[in-house]
Amino acid sequence: MNSFISHIRRLDWALVISALLLSGIGLLSIYSSSLGRGNFFNFEKQLIFLAIGIGLMFFFAFFDYQNFKNNSYLLLALYSFFLLALAGLFLFSPFIRGVRSWYKIGPFSFDPTEFVKIVLILLLAKYFSNRHVEMYKLRHIFISGFYVLLPSILIYFQPDLGSALIIFLLWLGILIVSGIKLRHFLILSLCGILLFALAWSFFLKDYQKARIISFLTPSFEPMQSGWSQKQAKIAIGSGGILGRGLERGSQTQLGFLPEPQTDFIFSAIAEEFGFVGTFILFSLFAFLFWRITKIAILAKNNFSRLFAAGFSILVIIQFFINIGSNIGLAPVIGIPLPFVSYGGSSLVAFYIGLGILQNIKINNQ
Repeated sequence: MNSFISHIRRLDWALVISALLLSGIGLLSIYSSSLGRGNFFNFEKQLIFLAIGIGLMFFFAFFDYQNFKNNSYLLLALYSFFLLALAGLFLFSPFIRGVRSWYKIGPFSFDPTEFVKIVLILLLAKYFSNRHVEMYKLRHIFISGFYVLLPSILIYFQPDLGSALIIFLLWLGILIVSGIKLRHFLILSLCGILLFALAWSFFLKDYQKARIISFLTPSFEPMQSGWSQKQAKIAIGSGGILGRGLERGSQTQLGFLPEPQTDFIFSAIAEEFGFVGTFILFSLFAFLFWRITKIAILAKNNFSRLFAAGFSILVIIQFFINIGSNIGLAPVIGIPLPFVSYGGSSLVAFYIGLGILQNIKINNQ
């Protein structure tokens, strides 16, 4: 019993509380936008998934992370399971808004892509932690890239270009933290440009091209591709300093703001809570980044350091892409705001990542 209490006390409660406050802001916004629709089912589901996420966070906080660090078979088993889960979407997943990204389980949905991100961070942390002195060898870039390529292809053909891009950027970020050579980074950058040109010519669908064009040229098809960002900017601008108030945002409540619970939840928050609300949101994310970075800096081994850095990179990438798509600095590619946006799989996956971080923090004391 004393050991359990000691374990609880050593948790990074500041990190836990900052994540819970972010989820609380998200729940408040989801509740408000549910009023305009007269349907609170998403709000109720998000509450359930938050409870599940918190429970799993505490489970993984007590699950020794060294089981991942020392057991390659466990990581490969998890990787293989989620690869099969991604492949199974093409057979067993219904079309929802033109994509096959979720398994339907009664009234709930399960998106394996969100969990693949956490598994890939673990796998890449394991791979590079054992080879950090050999990062000058180009083959390690290709081998790690192969691990990333397989799920990325499956995710892209759902089609989910946004999540495939997140996984690529995550891999690139972990490569940089691991100590990739500058010339190798430049080669990868050139390959990325060539691949984008190839994808634009042969693989990207018309609506995906339209989103990129509308981002670069906001006046392009304002009633179609550019409509979402235009409405998001109107919502943000109308919030002012203190916001219009809960349940009073016209863009959010009257349905002008598309997807106010997921892709554009930041705009909904900015409209109803104003500059003060967004400042609090940004401050919580900054604090969250600092606490995760602190765990990475104090980590006693490369695996712990790389996992913490990788998780931080994932949160940062999704934060900037989601906010950027709301304010017109990034194309709209359907990336949720971590801990805030509606989506059970995303919420649970991020809390699992927090749980692993907590165990790293405890074992490094």
